[in-house]
Amino acid sequence: MEELASPKDISLRENEMLLLRGTAGIVAIVKAGPNGQFFLETENEEIVLGLEPHDLIVASALSVGEKTEKGLKCVLFMVREIRSPLIVLPKNHPASPRLPIVVSAGGKTVLSCNITPGTHPNQDVLCGSNEFDGLEITGTPEGVHIENLPQCEVLKINFDI
Repeated sequence: MEELASPKDISLRENEMLLLRGTAGIVAIVKAGPNGQFFLETENEEIVLGLEPHDLIVASALSVGEKTEKGLKCVLFMVREIRSPLIVLPKNHPASPRLPIVVSAGGKTVLSCNITPGTHPNQDVLCGSNEFDGLEITGTPEGVHIENLPQCEVLKINFDI
């Protein structure tokens, strides 16, 4: 079993994106910002998510590389800045295995490698690669609090397009 680092607090401003680069996947994190209201679309209903500025929008990819990182930034930009809704697919939807990036939004997100990508309306769980299984990410007024951080590269980049 891989040894996990102790809890970590990382500062994160609204104009920054935090990247957790693993060997099989990447997790990208931005602050929700001042807009506050996001929409979650399921097969049967539309749910309004009321988020605080320090809450987080988290995207997870099951691949690595420059193209993946650009995709993560674009998806997060679409959700936060363009106001694209979060889409939840029905269980056993044929598109689930083909989703290259999945997103959650809220105060806390836990990554799991044991769920089907894109099918969970609960915004506190997100599909991730095996190395990020059990990773807990919580928004704080100063940035991000991380529990169960595996060995990975942690860096901040500008959140702009």
